Amino acid sequence: MGHKRVTTAVLEGYIDFDTDRLAVYLDETLGTAGGNYSLKRIGGGQSNPTYNLDWGTHRLVLRKKPNGVILRGAHAVEREYRVLSALSGSDVPVPETVLLEEDQDVLGAPFYLMKYVEGRVFDDPSLRDLEPNEREAIWLAAAKTLADIHRIDPAEIGLSDFGRPGNYYERQVVLWGKQYAASPSGPIKSIETLRDWLTQHMPLDDGVSAICHGDFRLGNLIFHPTRPRVVAVLDWELSTIGHPMADLGFVCMAWHTSPNEYGGLLGLDHAALGLPTEALFLDHYETHLGRPISLTPFHRAFALFRFAVIFVGIADRANAGTASDPNAGALAPLAERFAIRALEICHA
Repeated sequence: MGHKRVTTAVLEGYIDFDTDRLAVYLDETLGTAGGNYSLKRIGGGQSNPTYNLDWGTHRLVLRKKPNGVILRGAHAVEREYRVLSALSGSDVPVPETVLLEEDQDVLGAPFYLMKYVEGRVFDDPSLRDLEPNEREAIWLAAAKTLADIHRIDPAEIGLSDFGRPGNYYERQVVLWGKQYAASPSGPIKSIETLRDWLTQHMPLDDGVSAICHGDFRLGNLIFHPTRPRVVAVLDWELSTIGHPMADLGFVCMAWHTSPNEYGGLLGLDHAALGLPTEALFLDHYETHLGRPISLTPFHRAFALFRFAVIFVGIADRANAGTASDPNAGALAPLAERFAIRALEICHA
């Protein structure tokens, strides 16, 4: 690939790669931009750097792995691309994929392109920018979408080998325990205590498995511009075949963390604000799933444990200068606070 300048980009936000090199690549793969080349960093993500990309008549989103050394298996944009492609045409709304580039010499790390989806993204679980009478419908639309994901048979969309069914929690506690142990940061006692509690209270394998998103929350959903309907589910890098209660426990973290703990709902007046209770959310999910569920303290505590370890990784990347968000270091204290919240659930 050459290094000639193809066009001049209109750039916005922190960009960690050579935009001229991207222009050469896009010119060769998508055709000429005709003078329309703009790149804007999308804020809010703490993992894979993400950009709105206009190239000619194409409105796209670019997601790439962060530059630098990363933990084995982390930032799996390749898996994300595969599951997005597999879900195309299913009941689960996802952006249309365009291409995957695994050669890290292009931008310094593998990346993929998908089509831009118009809509609303709510980063604040309390939905303070909406009227109270709109908030419950948004949350219940999320519950329905999660049930739609879990109702899909992985084999029917070519994902039978996307993960190993059975003993999901046993493998996950070990996996995230290893992720934590691999961190160069100092030990966090609450995370280690929580890991030990989860190991000692492992539920029996009930044989249930499904496609698990791995990071299902309001901030990873695009909603219709005016209606309470999910039009795209984003950020599938942690997806696998696993136990559906892992996703459910994860999204329910919002009811067990406070507003200053990554935007939780704990302590808010749900009725006055028009927010659903956790029980209503679970009931709506169960109705659309079509089978009974049981979300236990273990499931909730595991979700908080996993996110605590994710926060450890974010802090490590911030210390190494490779975090996708320059302000990621501010999230470091949340690792311990999430572990403490989980222990409160364990011993309630």
